[in-house]
Amino acid sequence: MAQYGARVVVPIDLKKKPWEQKHPLHNRWHPDIPPVAEVKEAELFRIEMVDFSGGGITSDFSADDVKHADQSIFLSQTLLLSKLSSLQHQHTPFSLSMAPPTPRLVVPIDLKKKPWEQTLPLHNRWHPEIPPVADVEVGEMFRIEMVDWTGGVVKDDDSATDVKFIDLSTVHYLSGPIRVLDKEGIPAKPGTAEWEKIAVEAARTIPGRENGGNCDIKNLSRGSKIYLPVFIEGANLSTGDMHFSQGDGEVSFCGAIEMSGFLELKCEIIRGGMKEYLTPMGPTPLHVNPIFEIGPVEPRFSEWLVFEGISVDESGRQHFLDASVAYKRAVLNAIDYLSKFGYSKEQVYLLLSCCPCEGRISGIVDSPNAVATLAIPTAIFDQDIRPKTGKVPVGPRLVRKPDVLRCTYDGNLPTTKNPAASM
Repeated sequence: MAQYGARVVVPIDLKKKPWEQKHPLHNRWHPDIPPVAEVKEAELFRIEMVDFSGGGITSDFSADDVKHADQSIFLSQTLLLSKLSSLQHQHTPFSLSMAPPTPRLVVPIDLKKKPWEQTLPLHNRWHPEIPPVADVEVGEMFRIEMVDWTGGVVKDDDSATDVKFIDLSTVHYLSGPIRVLDKEGIPAKPGTAEWEKIAVEAARTIPGRENGGNCDIKNLSRGSKIYLPVFIEGANLSTGDMHFSQGDGEVSFCGAIEMSGFLELKCEIIRGGMKEYLTPMGPTPLHVNPIFEIGPVEPRFSEWLVFEGISVDESGRQHFLDASVAYKRAVLNAIDYLSKFGYSKEQVYLLLSCCPCEGRISGIVDSPNAVATLAIPTAIFDQDIRPKTGKVPVGPRLVRKPDVLRCTYDGNLPTTKNPAASM
């Protein structure tokens, strides 16, 4: 009997650790990672994926697994065709028949989610008053009723030449030991040949890279098409780190609504595409970047409140055309503003990381200040957050004890009741 629907090439058991899967996951890029499956051009297939934590963060409503998370296994990927170990798990790579180096790989995608999602402030880079990992109780997180939307990312493998340029710059990005497995699946020990090879050559899957890498772009969703440069024979495509929702910048690091799920896609090869369409922006032909077509599925809003930031930091120091400082200031301005409406700064911090807010570099030539903006859709709130004459029309206040906010639905818009009002 002929198979119906997409062929599952990488299955995932959500009850197992990344290294216990049928095809162990990886969180480093290296051309020696072998593929675990092979697909044909234009074939529809499915890749199942764990969330960024490799299943380390569970749905038990306890912050302990966040506080004590093993960051060495984060962001493991499904190498649709490969093996390695555990922060950001990419799903094992798979190879594409007849895919030589230097073509471009075209990947139309569709995504579906698994049962639950989470968002958290893993690293606080934005606001000194916002606590780091797991210092905020789960009951204190607030909820905003909005329509559904989807998200996700796709990556392609680094080449050996590119790995040499990366060297140790990303290996030491996170504190703690490097966790890698040898060919027998046993954790490699520091000082061994296996450990040294990974430490020197393999690049973490956490950042975006020339090969695509962890391109956490909120508009890459169902129906998108991605044009990836191919650096090695077979392409060795990997996927992982799916998001149910994300704001531009994902400012709390793990601040998108992280989820497990699966990806259905087809691949097409544009032979000679790298040479034909891409101009290297560095010393080698590998210094290129992907191109994307945005799909038709994304949240649409018509009214926005926009916050501006310039490249002057909290101490008053001016940074010459620094877009990162400008965007940080726009985010902090939004956090401080929205905290006047009854939300805690922790809540707003997480909200801006996972709601569909729009970040922009609005000015990058008028020295000395870069200008960045953050646009927040006003429709996601159950109160009017726009400035008005008079005092701030304060909405619900955060009640830490003895109760939490309770929401009711009147058939139109969600409303929030304040348990402290009757005290």
